[in-house]
Formats: sequence, structure tokens, C-alpha cells
Amino acid sequence: MTIVESRITPSQRARSQARELPTPEGANPTAHAIGVPAFVTETGEHIPDLVITYQTWGTLSAAADNAILIEHALTGDAHVVGPTGPGQPTPGWWPGIIGPGAPLDTDTSFVVAVNAVGGCRGTTGPHTLAPDGRAWGSRFPRTTIRDQVDAEAIVADYLGIDRWQLVLGGSMGGMRAIEWVGSYPERTGAALVIASTPWATADQIAWGHTQLVAIENDPAWCGGDYYDSGDTPVAGLGLARRIAHNTYRSAAELDDRFGLSPQTTHRPVDGGQFAVQSYLDHQGAKLVRRFDAGSYVNLTRAMATHDVTRDRGDLADVLGRYDGLLRVVAVDSDRLFPPALSETMVAAYGREPLLSIHSDHGHDGFLIEHDQIAAITADVMADTRPLGSPVR
Repeated sequence: MTIVESRITPSQRARSQARELPTPEGANPTAHAIGVPAFVTETGEHIPDLVITYQTWGTLSAAADNAILIEHALTGDAHVVGPTGPGQPTPGWWPGIIGPGAPLDTDTSFVVAVNAVGGCRGTTGPHTLAPDGRAWGSRFPRTTIRDQVDAEAIVADYLGIDRWQLVLGGSMGGMRAIEWVGSYPERTGAALVIASTPWATADQIAWGHTQLVAIENDPAWCGGDYYDSGDTPVAGLGLARRIAHNTYRSAAELDDRFGLSPQTTHRPVDGGQFAVQSYLDHQGAKLVRRFDAGSYVNLTRAMATHDVTRDRGDLADVLGRYDGLLRVVAVDSDRLFPPALSETMVAAYGREPLLSIHSDHGHDGFLIEHDQIAAITADVMADTRPLGSPVR
């Protein structure tokens, strides 16, 4: 088993002494895992035998100065690019962003993506076994965005990376990118924060709460301890996804795409279904086939408590302590993370203008507008450079 000395507090910088856990036979060759014997959360709770899974592309330079960290969103994972395969039910969610000659060029860069603590893509979460041999379930500690970042810092320690050339991500991934600036400013050469926020808003918390209630009111939820019941809260998770998906797309797109169209020849006025209703049902059904309800609850709670300024002063104080490059990108039709939240970060940083992605698709534009994302990423890479030998 991998042995990694975990940090007692988020500021602890002790070097990891780690050996990688074996990956399953036939697993994606980019996939890796390490184990942490005792991880301490932001609120002081302990997760023994934490497993952290991640994927890598490219080669780390001798100076360890060409490392890029990509952060996934709520129901995303570390499989940023590539096809489906054993243990990987979905293709990459940012196609074309990583590879030879891509914006994150694997001929020159070493790219890392880490599965979030509390998720269900290999890193320890509610679905995994606790030391007593039973699924963690409701006993799994409430984790935060800072905990996710601290776990990523352990991966960086294990890989010998003292400072990332760039940390980038959208939505929940953007929360982690800005949290790297807050928690580890000296380890973050540049940050690209896309369709995100410096803190959760009441509106975002409210939308998340309705999703949590949908899951928790499913009788199969069993207070979060359904893993040994033979049943899963798919109805609640599917409803949560329907609610969330409304916030991910713009009203204009839904109107243009579906309008009042019926799904079949059976008219809605006669009891038939609108096409937009069928679309939301499809989105819910897709998610329940690949995602765990316990992880959805844990990560949604983490997003609700996100605040890069917590115990640090105001946003100008946090960003004033950061001497790296911060670029902030808003999606112009985003109604979940509206551009005003990005403008708040830009104003507090005061050294870069706000960048914008034009999209009719709302928040999901950061996943859909591949050409615009690629151009913005290429530009920020051109304005960063390998950061020299790591500090030892």
C-alpha cells in the first residue's frame, strides 16, 4: 500500500513518502492512485486510509516546472480526455484540450487531474468501505472545497511538484482553482477560473438545497446508508439532476430548442409530454447510471460552503497575497454563476480584464464551447512559463 504522510493542517508542507497503489488490470494507462493513512479535514474530522485517484498525461520535466492541474466539475472526473473503457463509463469531458499540439501540449507539459475527495470515481467517498468493512455512507465526513485542494496538494507532493505552472477548471473546478490561489498561493503559478465564483451565493445554495431534499426524500436514501440495502435512491438523484440541469442551460436555449413542442404526437393538452420534459427526464436517467447519490450530496454540500475568503479577510486581501497570474472567464448566458461573480474576482485582483465566452447554452457553455475554451487556454499558456527549479 502507498504510504503518504498527510498534512495535519492545510498549511503543513511535509513531504510525502509515497508508493503508488496498483491500478486494476486493464485500467486506463493514464490512471493512478495513492493512499493516505490519515487525512484530516478542514473541520478536524479524520478519514483513515484515504485513496486519491488521478490521471496524468505527458512527462514531468526534470525541474518539475511544467505541471498543469485540471479541475473537474460536480459530476465530472479526472478523465478529461479519452474514450470510455474499463472502469470509465464516460468519454473525456474537455475533448481536444490535452494532447500533442493541443492547448495543453503533452509534448511540453505534464497534465494532472485528480478525482475529488467525496466523489465516486475512485477517490474515497461515501460509497467506499470504511475501516470496519462497511460503506462509509452517512458516516463519511462532510468535506469542503479546501479539503479537495489539500488532497490535490498531497498528490503534488507525491509527484514532486512544488508549484503548478497552471491550475484551471470550470464550475466546481473553478472553485478549486481559486481555492488553490487562497490556500497555496506560492504553489500556484497561474490560475484560470472559468464559470465560477469566489464564494457560494444564496441563490446557488438554494438550488443545491432543493436537489439535496429531492435525494433525501427518496425512501431508498435511508439517511445515506443505502449501500447494503440492495436499493439505491435513483428517483431522488434523477430528480436532483433535473433540477440542476435547468440551472446549467439558459432559458433562451431551452425556448429555442424545444419551445412548446410535444415529445410525441400525443399533445400535452391531452396528457402528452412536452419535449423539454422528456429532455430533462433523459438527463436524470443518464446521471443515475454513472453517479452515486451519496457523492452527489457530499459534493453539493462542499460547493455550498465554498468561500475562498473564509478566515482570510476580504477578497482583495486574499488576491493581494497572490503574485501569480489570475485569469477569470465568465459565460455570458450563465444563470447559475452569472458574470457578476467573475467580475468580483477581476475587480479584487485588479491586474487582468474579465474574459468572456459567448454561448447560448448557459453555464454548460464552459463544456460546450470547445474552440473558445481552447483559445483562452492557449493564450494563458503562452503567458506563463515553466517556473524554474522547485523549492526544496
